[in-house]
Amino acid sequence: MPDNSRTAVPTGDRPGLDAAALTAEMAGAGRLWRAVEVVEEIGSTNAELVARAADDAAEGLVLVAEHQVAGRGRLDRTWTSPPRAGVTVSVLLRPDVPAARRAWLSLLTGVALAEAVSATAGVRASLKWPNDLLAADGTKLAGILAESAGTAVVVGVGLNVSTRREELPDTGTSLELVRAAPVDRSAVLLGFLRALEPRYRRWVEVLGDPLSSGLAQDYLAWCSTVGATVTVTLPDGSAVEGVAEAVDWDGRLLVRTPAGVLELASGDVRHVRPSTR
Repeated sequence: MPDNSRTAVPTGDRPGLDAAALTAEMAGAGRLWRAVEVVEEIGSTNAELVARAADDAAEGLVLVAEHQVAGRGRLDRTWTSPPRAGVTVSVLLRPDVPAARRAWLSLLTGVALAEAVSATAGVRASLKWPNDLLAADGTKLAGILAESAGTAVVVGVGLNVSTRREELPDTGTSLELVRAAPVDRSAVLLGFLRALEPRYRRWVEVLGDPLSSGLAQDYLAWCSTVGATVTVTLPDGSAVEGVAEAVDWDGRLLVRTPAGVLELASGDVRHVRPSTR
Protein backbone atom coordinates (compact mmCIF):
# COMPACT_ATOMS: atom_id res chain seq x y z
CA MET A 1 0.00 0.00 0.00
CA PRO A 2 1.19 3.61 -0.47
CA ASP A 3 3.82 4.65 2.06
CA ASN A 4 2.03 7.82 3.19
CA SER A 5 3.97 8.95 6.23
CA ARG A 6 3.03 12.59 6.78
CA THR A 7 0.59 13.70 9.45
CA ALA A 8 -3.03 13.55 8.31
CA VAL A 9 -4.81 16.88 7.95
CA PRO A 10 -8.39 16.90 9.33
CA THR A 11 -10.98 17.17 6.58
CA GLY A 12 -14.73 17.55 6.52
CA ASP A 13 -15.48 17.58 2.81
CA ARG A 14 -14.93 13.91 1.97
CA PRO A 15 -18.13 11.85 1.70
CA GLY A 16 -18.32 8.35 3.13
CA LEU A 17 -18.97 5.10 1.29
CA ASP A 18 -22.37 3.36 1.35
CA ALA A 19 -21.88 -0.34 2.13
CA ALA A 20 -25.45 -1.31 1.22
CA ALA A 21 -25.25 0.41 -2.15
CA LEU A 22 -21.86 -1.10 -2.89
CA THR A 23 -23.07 -4.60 -1.97
CA ALA A 24 -26.19 -4.16 -4.11
CA GLU A 25 -23.97 -3.28 -7.06
CA MET A 26 -21.44 -6.08 -6.63
CA ALA A 27 -22.98 -9.06 -4.82
CA GLY A 28 -25.50 -11.57 -6.13
CA ALA A 29 -26.03 -15.10 -7.37
CA GLY A 30 -23.08 -16.36 -9.35
CA ARG A 31 -20.91 -13.40 -8.40
CA LEU A 32 -17.52 -13.65 -6.76
CA TRP A 33 -18.15 -10.90 -4.24
CA ARG A 34 -20.39 -11.94 -1.32
CA ALA A 35 -20.62 -8.59 0.47
CA VAL A 36 -18.88 -5.25 0.70
CA GLU A 37 -18.32 -4.25 4.32
CA VAL A 38 -17.36 -0.68 5.20
CA VAL A 39 -15.89 0.19 8.60
CA GLU A 40 -15.22 3.71 9.80
CA GLU A 41 -11.87 2.85 11.38
CA ILE A 42 -9.71 -0.25 11.66
CA GLY A 43 -6.14 -1.21 12.34
CA SER A 44 -5.58 -3.12 9.11
CA THR A 45 -8.10 -4.47 6.62
CA ASN A 46 -5.61 -7.15 5.59
CA ALA A 47 -5.05 -8.29 9.17
CA GLU A 48 -8.79 -8.52 9.76
CA LEU A 49 -9.40 -10.68 6.70
CA VAL A 50 -6.37 -12.87 7.44
CA ALA A 51 -7.96 -13.56 10.84
CA ARG A 52 -11.30 -14.35 9.22
CA ALA A 53 -9.62 -16.63 6.71
CA ALA A 54 -8.16 -18.60 9.62
CA ASP A 55 -11.75 -19.04 10.85
CA ASP A 56 -12.70 -20.52 7.45
CA ALA A 57 -14.44 -17.45 6.05
CA ALA A 58 -15.60 -18.05 2.49
CA GLU A 59 -14.04 -16.51 -0.59
CA GLY A 60 -15.42 -13.19 -1.78
CA LEU A 61 -15.43 -11.00 1.31
CA VAL A 62 -14.60 -7.34 0.64
CA LEU A 63 -13.59 -5.10 3.53
CA VAL A 64 -13.18 -1.35 3.10
CA ALA A 65 -11.90 1.08 5.72
CA GLU A 66 -12.66 4.78 5.75
CA HIS A 67 -9.63 5.20 7.99
CA GLN A 68 -6.90 2.61 8.48
CA VAL A 69 -4.69 3.40 11.45
CA ALA A 70 -2.20 0.50 11.34
CA GLY A 71 -1.89 -0.18 7.66
CA ARG A 72 1.05 -2.18 6.41
CA GLY A 73 2.90 -2.26 3.14
CA ARG A 74 5.56 -4.57 1.82
CA LEU A 75 8.79 -4.96 3.81
CA ASP A 76 6.89 -4.10 7.03
CA ARG A 77 6.44 -0.46 6.05
CA THR A 78 3.65 1.52 7.67
CA TRP A 79 0.89 3.20 5.74
CA THR A 80 -1.45 5.97 6.82
CA SER A 81 -4.00 8.08 5.00
CA PRO A 82 -6.46 10.79 6.05
CA PRO A 83 -10.01 9.54 6.72
CA ARG A 84 -12.09 9.08 3.55
CA ALA A 85 -9.25 10.26 1.33
CA GLY A 86 -8.56 7.00 -0.47
CA VAL A 87 -9.73 3.54 -1.36
CA THR A 88 -8.43 1.19 1.33
CA VAL A 89 -9.79 -2.26 0.54
CA SER A 90 -8.91 -5.92 1.11
CA VAL A 91 -10.45 -8.96 -0.55
CA LEU A 92 -10.39 -12.58 0.61
CA LEU A 93 -9.67 -15.11 -2.13
CA ARG A 94 -9.11 -18.87 -2.15
CA PRO A 95 -7.41 -19.55 -5.50
CA ASP A 96 -7.16 -23.22 -6.43
CA VAL A 97 -3.87 -22.82 -8.29
CA PRO A 98 -0.33 -24.19 -7.76
CA ALA A 99 1.47 -22.37 -4.96
CA ALA A 100 4.14 -21.03 -7.34
CA ARG A 101 1.48 -19.24 -9.41
CA ARG A 102 0.15 -17.27 -6.45
CA ALA A 103 2.77 -14.56 -6.94
CA TRP A 104 0.80 -13.50 -10.01
CA LEU A 105 -2.15 -12.49 -7.84
CA SER A 106 -0.53 -9.18 -6.87
CA LEU A 107 0.26 -8.50 -10.52
CA LEU A 108 -3.29 -9.42 -11.56
CA THR A 109 -4.66 -7.05 -8.93
CA GLY A 110 -2.41 -4.30 -10.26
CA VAL A 111 -3.76 -4.73 -13.78
CA ALA A 112 -7.36 -4.54 -12.53
CA LEU A 113 -6.53 -1.40 -10.52
CA ALA A 114 -4.79 0.27 -13.46
CA GLU A 115 -7.77 -0.48 -15.67
CA ALA A 116 -10.20 0.90 -13.10
CA VAL A 117 -8.22 4.10 -12.55
CA SER A 118 -8.05 4.69 -16.29
CA ALA A 119 -11.74 3.96 -16.90
CA THR A 120 -13.28 5.73 -13.91
CA ALA A 121 -10.88 8.60 -13.22
CA GLY A 122 -9.32 9.13 -16.63
CA VAL A 123 -5.83 8.76 -15.15
CA ARG A 124 -3.27 6.81 -17.14
CA ALA A 125 -0.98 4.96 -14.76
CA SER A 126 1.67 2.28 -14.94
CA LEU A 127 2.68 -0.67 -12.78
CA LYS A 128 6.04 -0.92 -11.05
CA TRP A 129 6.90 -4.53 -10.25
CA PRO A 130 5.72 -6.05 -8.03
CA ASN A 131 3.07 -3.96 -6.35
CA ASP A 132 2.97 -0.21 -7.06
CA LEU A 133 0.69 1.89 -9.24
CA LEU A 134 2.51 4.97 -10.54
CA ALA A 135 1.37 8.21 -12.10
CA ALA A 136 2.95 9.32 -15.37
CA ASP A 137 5.65 11.29 -13.51
CA GLY A 138 6.67 8.23 -11.47
CA THR A 139 5.05 9.27 -8.19
CA LYS A 140 3.08 6.63 -6.31
CA LEU A 141 -0.70 6.40 -6.50
CA ALA A 142 -1.26 3.03 -4.86
CA GLY A 143 0.30 -0.06 -3.40
CA ILE A 144 -0.79 -3.68 -3.18
CA LEU A 145 -0.08 -6.22 -0.44
CA ALA A 146 -0.93 -9.93 -0.82
CA GLU A 147 -0.72 -12.19 2.23
CA SER A 148 -1.24 -15.95 2.34
CA ALA A 149 -3.35 -17.49 5.07
CA GLY A 150 -3.50 -21.25 4.55
CA THR A 151 -5.52 -21.89 1.41
CA ALA A 152 -6.55 -18.24 1.28
CA VAL A 153 -4.85 -15.15 -0.04
CA VAL A 154 -5.84 -11.72 1.23
CA VAL A 155 -5.05 -8.93 -1.19
CA GLY A 156 -5.08 -5.34 0.04
CA VAL A 157 -5.03 -2.13 -1.98
CA GLY A 158 -4.35 1.37 -0.76
CA LEU A 159 -5.12 4.02 -3.39
CA ASN A 160 -4.77 7.77 -2.88
CA VAL A 161 -7.88 9.44 -4.29
CA SER A 162 -8.43 12.90 -2.77
CA THR A 163 -5.24 13.07 -0.70
CA ARG A 164 -3.78 16.58 -0.82
CA ARG A 165 -0.20 17.55 -1.47
CA GLU A 166 0.46 18.48 2.17
CA GLU A 167 -0.87 15.06 3.26
CA LEU A 168 1.56 13.10 1.07
CA PRO A 169 5.25 12.26 1.06
CA ASP A 170 7.31 13.71 -1.78
CA THR A 171 7.15 10.38 -3.62
CA GLY A 172 3.34 10.16 -3.52
CA THR A 173 0.41 11.63 -5.40
CA SER A 174 -3.35 11.12 -5.69
CA LEU A 175 -5.91 10.76 -8.45
CA GLU A 176 -7.33 14.22 -7.80
CA LEU A 177 -3.89 15.83 -7.90
CA VAL A 178 -3.13 14.14 -11.22
CA ARG A 179 -6.51 14.87 -12.72
CA ALA A 180 -6.91 18.34 -11.13
CA ALA A 181 -10.58 17.51 -10.64
CA PRO A 182 -12.77 15.62 -8.14
CA VAL A 183 -12.85 11.80 -8.32
CA ASP A 184 -15.70 9.63 -7.02
CA ARG A 185 -14.26 7.03 -4.61
CA SER A 186 -17.29 4.77 -4.98
CA ALA A 187 -16.92 4.68 -8.76
CA VAL A 188 -13.23 3.82 -8.49
CA LEU A 189 -13.88 1.06 -5.94
CA LEU A 190 -16.70 -0.45 -8.01
CA GLY A 191 -14.59 -0.22 -11.15
CA PHE A 192 -11.76 -2.05 -9.42
CA LEU A 193 -13.96 -4.88 -8.12
CA ARG A 194 -15.63 -5.26 -11.51
CA ALA A 195 -12.28 -5.45 -13.27
CA LEU A 196 -10.79 -7.84 -10.72
CA GLU A 197 -13.55 -10.47 -10.78
CA PRO A 198 -13.37 -11.67 -14.43
CA ARG A 199 -9.57 -11.54 -14.48
CA TYR A 200 -9.38 -13.61 -11.30
CA ARG A 201 -11.91 -16.14 -12.58
CA ARG A 202 -10.05 -16.61 -15.89
CA TRP A 203 -6.74 -17.01 -14.09
CA VAL A 204 -8.13 -19.63 -11.68
CA GLU A 205 -9.87 -21.53 -14.49
CA VAL A 206 -6.49 -22.16 -16.15
CA LEU A 207 -4.77 -23.01 -12.84
CA GLY A 208 -2.93 -19.73 -12.62
CA ASP A 209 -1.36 -19.89 -16.08
CA PRO A 210 -0.40 -16.27 -16.85
CA LEU A 211 -0.14 -16.93 -20.59
CA SER A 212 -3.39 -18.69 -21.47
CA SER A 213 -5.32 -16.39 -19.12
CA GLY A 214 -3.98 -13.35 -20.99
CA LEU A 215 -2.60 -11.93 -17.76
CA ALA A 216 1.07 -11.89 -18.75
CA GLN A 217 0.41 -9.92 -21.94
CA ASP A 218 -1.85 -7.43 -20.18
CA TYR A 219 0.56 -6.99 -17.29
CA LEU A 220 3.42 -6.16 -19.65
CA ALA A 221 1.20 -3.61 -21.40
CA TRP A 222 0.79 -1.73 -18.10
CA CYS A 223 4.24 -2.39 -16.63
CA SER A 224 6.88 0.36 -16.66
CA THR A 225 9.54 -1.80 -15.01
CA VAL A 226 10.26 -4.26 -17.82
CA GLY A 227 12.74 -2.61 -20.16
CA ALA A 228 13.93 -0.13 -17.53
CA THR A 229 17.31 0.07 -15.83
CA VAL A 230 16.57 -0.65 -12.18
CA THR A 231 18.15 -0.85 -8.78
CA VAL A 232 16.55 -3.56 -6.65
CA THR A 233 17.04 -3.62 -2.89
CA LEU A 234 16.68 -7.20 -1.73
CA PRO A 235 15.13 -8.35 1.59
CA ASP A 236 18.61 -8.86 3.10
CA GLY A 237 19.49 -5.22 2.42
CA SER A 238 21.82 -5.85 -0.52
CA ALA A 239 21.16 -4.21 -3.86
CA VAL A 240 21.58 -5.15 -7.50
CA GLU A 241 21.44 -3.00 -10.62
CA GLY A 242 20.65 -4.08 -14.13
CA VAL A 243 18.04 -4.07 -16.85
CA ALA A 244 14.65 -5.60 -16.06
CA GLU A 245 14.12 -7.93 -19.01
CA ALA A 246 10.95 -9.88 -18.24
CA VAL A 247 8.56 -11.35 -15.70
CA ASP A 248 8.74 -15.13 -15.66
CA TRP A 249 6.15 -17.90 -15.36
CA ASP A 250 6.08 -17.56 -11.55
CA GLY A 251 5.86 -13.77 -11.48
CA ARG A 252 9.56 -13.23 -10.74
CA LEU A 253 11.41 -10.26 -12.20
CA LEU A 254 14.32 -11.19 -14.46
CA VAL A 255 17.13 -8.64 -14.18
CA ARG A 256 20.21 -8.80 -16.39
CA THR A 257 23.30 -7.77 -14.45
CA PRO A 258 27.02 -7.97 -15.27
CA ALA A 259 27.04 -11.27 -13.36
CA GLY A 260 24.17 -12.73 -15.38
CA VAL A 261 20.37 -12.86 -15.19
CA LEU A 262 18.89 -12.86 -11.69
CA GLU A 263 15.42 -14.21 -10.90
CA LEU A 264 13.95 -12.00 -8.17
CA ALA A 265 10.86 -13.11 -6.26
CA SER A 266 10.78 -9.96 -4.12
CA GLY A 267 12.57 -6.66 -3.69
CA ASP A 268 12.15 -2.91 -3.64
CA VAL A 269 12.55 -1.60 -7.19
CA ARG A 270 13.75 1.87 -8.16
CA HIS A 271 13.64 2.89 -11.80
CA VAL A 272 17.02 4.40 -12.71
CA ARG A 273 16.22 4.94 -16.38
CA PRO A 274 12.76 4.47 -17.85
CA SER A 275 11.71 1.66 -20.12
CA THR A 276 12.53 2.08 -23.79
CA ARG A 277 9.54 -0.01 -24.86
